[in-house]
Amino acid sequence: MKKFLLLITMVSAFSVVYSQQNLSVGKYQLNLGLGLSDYGIPVYVGFDYGLKEDITIGGELSYRSYSENIAGHNYSDAITSITANGNYHFNALLDIPENFDFYGGLNLGFLIWNTPSGYAGSHSSGLGLGAQIGGRYYLTDKFGINLEFGGGNTLSGGKIGVTFKF
Repeated sequence: MKKFLLLITMVSAFSVVYSQQNLSVGKYQLNLGLGLSDYGIPVYVGFDYGLKEDITIGGELSYRSYSENIAGHNYSDAITSITANGNYHFNALLDIPENFDFYGGLNLGFLIWNTPSGYAGSHSSGLGLGAQIGGRYYLTDKFGINLEFGGGNTLSGGKIGVTFKF
């Protein structure tokens, strides 16, 4: 985690700010990073596609593992989530500078909770609906940092990472 934050700080310190608009219609971006959760630290990879001006759709895959002690037994659990999302980008509406990207939207996903046999807890896999709000700061025309808050099916309170445009 410290190396990841150091990398983001170094890139920020040595990059020149470059004006850039939201994701253009028909273009893609890749998002990578770490999340915040009560159930381990999620690692995620996702993509966004510029569907219309100010509207993107995308998908995300995240994974986390953690241990818990229930009634004197130590259990190791793993959680994988597969999520589809849609976002509205507020830059044009709110006249936000072009190197920022602020958005909000909904997500629908499936949570796969892998627990060992004999598990005494109450976790289960399932379909869920969630919402998110977030932002990106583009350091160059192809690279940015992102921060997102949300909840729902991903069990994540927030995410921080990097974005690469293609």
